[in-house]
Amino acid sequence: MVMPIRCLVVALALGLSAFVAAQPYPAKPVHIVVPVAAGGAPDVVARLLAERLTARWEEPVVVDNRPGAGERIGAEAVAKAEPDGYTVLVTPPGPLVTSQFLYPKLAFDPAAFVPVSILSRGDVIAYAKSHPGSVTYASPGAGTLPHLTGEMLKAAAGIQTTHVPYKGLAPALTDLVAGRVDVMFDNLGNSLRYIREGRVRALAVASESTVAELPGVPTVAQAYPGVVATSWFGMVAPPRTPAPLAARLSATVADVLREQAVRDKLAALSFTAVGSTPDEMAAFTRKEVDLWREVVARAGIRLE
Repeated sequence: MVMPIRCLVVALALGLSAFVAAQPYPAKPVHIVVPVAAGGAPDVVARLLAERLTARWEEPVVVDNRPGAGERIGAEAVAKAEPDGYTVLVTPPGPLVTSQFLYPKLAFDPAAFVPVSILSRGDVIAYAKSHPGSVTYASPGAGTLPHLTGEMLKAAAGIQTTHVPYKGLAPALTDLVAGRVDVMFDNLGNSLRYIREGRVRALAVASESTVAELPGVPTVAQAYPGVVATSWFGMVAPPRTPAPLAARLSATVADVLREQAVRDKLAALSFTAVGSTPDEMAAFTRKEVDLWREVVARAGIRLE
């Protein structure tokens, strides 16, 4: 009795994969949920992707901003969406990596999202100890990557600093330019203009190596080995999305990210186009989870 049932299950699974692969996709509008407000770096990347996918598919690809609650509102919406490929999440690492260590309870399981692709990576403008004992550093909110990177450096350098959370990168950068806070970690694409205008100073970059846009600016790791953080944005699908459908979407996204015009636009924002496979994204995310689990635990951060 056991063997026929197992064979039937395998046959059904294989049949589903073949069915999914044979279906026209997309046959209706696709919604990209972004868990931050319009104008932020993840939103810019999502809108660039939506524009090119719309042109390829001849079906509308709509960006749906769902900001709030530390990027959890948008992630929760996608976690509850139908696993049919018509709703996906384009997000910073938070909902996929760090939220599970910061909040006592989540309305979604980060590990249940189906990986599609790492879309881009970018350097985080760095931090240095310029006013010992009285330095304030801004971030777009508690538990965000800039906040946690600041905590990583704080532990490595053995310094005490004051975290000043804002409701997004834009107001944080505004106060940095105005001199209301001392330093912040930021996506290079956001702050490069102000650096070139001389309105803020780049102290270091938190990437593994120096960046062409900032010749002569060192890495944080040169002074504090191990302090390396890159901002990245990824696309995931709702839980239970069939693997063949995720793979099909991933392949199309990778094709878009290979377009020179797309790569040039991302480079202008100091992002590098990636376009990984679902398996590559899964492996990358696991490494990020291991890294930030330790950072959050060491910093003793807990949010409600």
